[in-house]
Amino acid sequence: MTSGPSAQWTADFDVTPDAAAQVIGRQFPELRGHDVTLLATGWDNNAFAVGSRWLFRFPRREVALPGVRREIALLPLLASRLPLPIPAPYFLGQPSAPFPWPFFGARLLPGRELADSDLSSGELLRTAASLGRFLRELHDPGLVPDVGPADLPIDPMGRANPPLRASRARQALDRLARHGFWEPDPAVLELLDLATAAPPRPPDGSAGELVVLHGDLHIRHVLVGRAGEVTGVIDWGDLSLGDPAVDLSIAYFGFSGHARAKLLSAYGTAVGAHRELAARTLAVSLAASLAEYAADEGRDVLLAKCLAGLKNAAAA
Repeated sequence: MTSGPSAQWTADFDVTPDAAAQVIGRQFPELRGHDVTLLATGWDNNAFAVGSRWLFRFPRREVALPGVRREIALLPLLASRLPLPIPAPYFLGQPSAPFPWPFFGARLLPGRELADSDLSSGELLRTAASLGRFLRELHDPGLVPDVGPADLPIDPMGRANPPLRASRARQALDRLARHGFWEPDPAVLELLDLATAAPPRPPDGSAGELVVLHGDLHIRHVLVGRAGEVTGVIDWGDLSLGDPAVDLSIAYFGFSGHARAKLLSAYGTAVGAHRELAARTLAVSLAASLAEYAADEGRDVLLAKCLAGLKNAAAA
């Protein structure tokens, strides 16, 4: 896209490994002297491995702070209820002069991002089935009263709203096409036309029963082992309530064919035409946004996975 990261990826406050080590060592003396290495950078957080056991997440943007606070409050509860590992905050960092915002450390989960994996079709079936079972438990309506006191927002980014997400997807796809990273695909454009014509979803979620959502479940937020086993679901900063379509977008971004069918079968609840359209549209939107990030950062493997995700989202 450009010769360097564009402004949309620039952090408000970017912590270096040395600065992270200093802050962690001051607040948690038992971790002093451990190696601190940058493990991953996302739009809203930097993730650092501390030794071989711990992962610390430092927010990069002020807008991410409510999500960090929700993670600290709710991930321990969710970790005890869900069938796959998720980060459970153990070290709770406080704002201080070197770093002005809260942060946390959790046990380091093994595996690599699904985005960086080279799993076979058989191994992807295993991944898909695990994610389907995981989403079935996360979306259990009985979980909602348990997180009620946290006052979770309801789909704050309109991710279950097909016309809104179609508009944003078109903007990102136009930029990708303009810079030569994406050849316009009639199937993707037809899907966005259908989404644009769909009735907008009520912002309060009243179109259907609300469930607990990861809120940003895509191929960078699923960790997998060598044989396709899911070793963790990470980055819960968009934890919210809303329509299941938001999380089911992973079925259309990350999977196709038999693997997608396996995920939806394990999920166990019929998706329905309106929810499927919302999930497919969000899959295009997320894939396009991540493709822009990958292009700006020179991450060719991630870019290829995102471009494949656009095809997946429009495929039967």
